[in-house]
Amino acid sequence: MKQFLLVFLGGGFGSVLRYIIGKYLNNAETGIPYGTFAANILGSLLIGIILGLAVKNNTLSQNQTLLLATGFCGGFTTFSTFAYENHVFLKSGDFTSFAIYTIASFIIGFLAVFLGLFLVK
Repeated sequence: MKQFLLVFLGGGFGSVLRYIIGKYLNNAETGIPYGTFAANILGSLLIGIILGLAVKNNTLSQNQTLLLATGFCGGFTTFSTFAYENHVFLKSGDFTSFAIYTIASFIIGFLAVFLGLFLVK
């Protein structure tokens, strides 16, 4: 039961922080989701750091990893919003923004995870 609570608490904090970032960084005028992009990239970097620390000499306990990686990063990052925002780009015919947002999210997201893992080596 403790593990469920840790994931729940971490996810709640992550979701609230993502909401705040989206509220201030998403651009309603242009429709460009800077907030979602920033949360997903920062979350990718954080999960790389967190999981790197968890593996490196068991620096983090299983409970800390659940709280931070599964809970916080899981709540902070969002694939569903990313998918919806891409749907909006496609529906409006903005194929350029769709392509840039999708490609940049995947490439920079993967690089951020690798950077996080590299930083804790």
